[in-house]
Amino acid sequence: MLTNTQQITLINPQSQGSFVETNEIQEVTDRALRYIHAGFPVHLSGPTGCGKTTIALHLASKIGRPVVLINGDAEASTSTLIGNHSGYRKHKVVDRFVSRVYKMDESYTPTWVDERLTAACKYGFTVIYNEFTRSPPDANNAFLSILEEGILEVPQQANSGMTYVKVHPDFAAIFTSNPEEYAGVFRSQDALLDRMITLELGYYGEESECEIVQAKSSIDPVMARRIVRIVRRLRNSGICEFVPTIRSAIVIAKVVNRQEQDDLGQICMDVLKPKVGKGKAGNIDAVTTIAEILNSEGIDNDRLEN
Repeated sequence: MLTNTQQITLINPQSQGSFVETNEIQEVTDRALRYIHAGFPVHLSGPTGCGKTTIALHLASKIGRPVVLINGDAEASTSTLIGNHSGYRKHKVVDRFVSRVYKMDESYTPTWVDERLTAACKYGFTVIYNEFTRSPPDANNAFLSILEEGILEVPQQANSGMTYVKVHPDFAAIFTSNPEEYAGVFRSQDALLDRMITLELGYYGEESECEIVQAKSSIDPVMARRIVRIVRRLRNSGICEFVPTIRSAIVIAKVVNRQEQDDLGQICMDVLKPKVGKGKAGNIDAVTTIAEILNSEGIDNDRLEN
């Protein structure tokens, strides 16, 4: 039972029916679980769209404990993680034992409310801290004592005067982050990074992406490979303003699977054109670039609309 805790949403981790565990993904999963079962937090670092959050949820399903999800936020503070005072509790005593004597005693006690991290430490939940480097470094200081000494420091007034919470033995932490060169990302303090095991992820290989796209869209394997090849060629060109990820391939595949496949070229143009933008150098014609890739894949460009 969660006591002295605000309403917190818990995720019941279950294996996803559409989750595709290729040899490549299985290898990452096994490595991460090795460290988690040894009592160390795992940090999945990689570019947007490489599947960090999906793998984190998959790991949580293997651990089998309820999950608390925290998303990195530039406005976050330590109190948004561990809790804060929320109003006061008033206690009033009126003494009329002697009819002509009126005595009153009032006191106000600050009311403490636990936040998600404190609840996870108390009850042994798994914390998935998604994009933790989007939170200011000082907001994450609470993790230092959690990961090193197994205690969470809290204000003295909290938890009936206690100054710390002992971390439950089933507590586990999985962090995800983008590389430091991404916009809106803070540089994490070295002390925190030193307490976790960092696994650097990249985009999956072609075979894994084909299996994932096919599973997520139910499209036939030949078309799935064709779509993946188009997206990968654009990604590997290195000219895009926003790198197209496997999400783009899944979107294209889902729409194509519901429409006439003759519209593949137009769907690719609509989904991928914003990714190219003006290019990194600001001088790219997105329509021409995508049309050339489609042409190399034998897709008719005559009916494309810009």
